[in-house]
Amino acid sequence: MRNILSVLTLSVVCASTVLLSGCFPVVATGVVGGALSIADRRTTGAQTDDQAIELKAFNRFRERFKSEQVSLSVTSYNRVVLLTGFVPNEATKAEAARLVSQIENVRSVINEVALGLPPSVRSYGADTVLTTRVKAALIEAKDLQANVIKVFTESSTVYLMGLVTEREANRAADIAARISGVRRVVRAFETITEAELKRIQTQSSGASPAPGAAPAANVAPPTPGTTVTPTNDVGPSVTPIR
Repeated sequence: MRNILSVLTLSVVCASTVLLSGCFPVVATGVVGGALSIADRRTTGAQTDDQAIELKAFNRFRERFKSEQVSLSVTSYNRVVLLTGFVPNEATKAEAARLVSQIENVRSVINEVALGLPPSVRSYGADTVLTTRVKAALIEAKDLQANVIKVFTESSTVYLMGLVTEREANRAADIAARISGVRRVVRAFETITEAELKRIQTQSSGASPAPGAAPAANVAPPTPGTTVTPTNDVGPSVTPIR
């Protein structure tokens, strides 16, 4: 566990240094992600779209919001965008969601932006540590495929994203909720059935799917200007802290 934590801490801290070095307080959390992952449950097209969405959102926010009171983070997974951060009023919060929803290929937007002043650099550092600890705990869990779960932390609230089954969602959220220092866990997962998971794994391994099998859980991009709605019917849910 200690070795895993050390490696993750180094990689996450390096990424945070790149993201926080600019003057404008907007973070595109996946821009430094690098090469696409072959172990990802998203299609390579979705992975490419997610990186493009985050970069476009970053540029739109930088052009639109000049105030130091605006601090926004953008995390896109399977073309579903999670917005977090701090803004001074409801109008700015709504405008941020509108700007993102108009980006090509965005399916939906989960707006978790809070009203208030941006946190300190120390707070960002504490969030980085929590993200690292949650990732390490997920890796330690033998009944989870940790690399398909995206973890992002804002003001001690841990957000979990990914294409997962209900069992995986519950297990990952429970693990995150047990990490010391985590104040809140928000599940922003896109849930799939066990049968859909098997189809995705079969396609990833290069094997031919069974005759008559439905396609894997990859959703075609919509037309630009999609409605701002939660990714699932019930929307993101909060897991109680243990």
